Amino acid sequence: QVQLVESGGGLVQAGGSLRLSCAASGRTFNKYAMGWFRQAPGKEREFVAYITWNIGSTLYADSVKGRFTISRDNAKNTVYLQMSSLKPEDTAVYYCAWRSSGGATGYEYWGQGTQVTVSS
Repeated sequence: QVQLVESGGGLVQAGGSLRLSCAASGRTFNKYAMGWFRQAPGKEREFVAYITWNIGSTLYADSVKGRFTISRDNAKNTVYLQMSSLKPEDTAVYYCAWRSSGGATGYEYWGQGTQVTVSS
């Protein structure tokens, strides 16, 4: 089992910034990548960003490209999501998720989520 704990959410004005953290613990020796997802009220969960643990390859949703930056600290088993130029439409619960391997394997473990609210 891998436990994921997100932190860093909160209320921010449009144009502001927040940094989310996701700390992993437990059976973290098999690790491939970590992803960030979000779910706004009444909407489906959507992909935000992704990073691989080994070489730090990243992928972003078009909606956040150029505004969000994902990074990782391998020694701390922690992934960050730096969010800048925030918009009201970024308001959502943000979740981090763990993948043990690539290919068709999905995300096996999820955090509890952290609320991000962007006021206009």
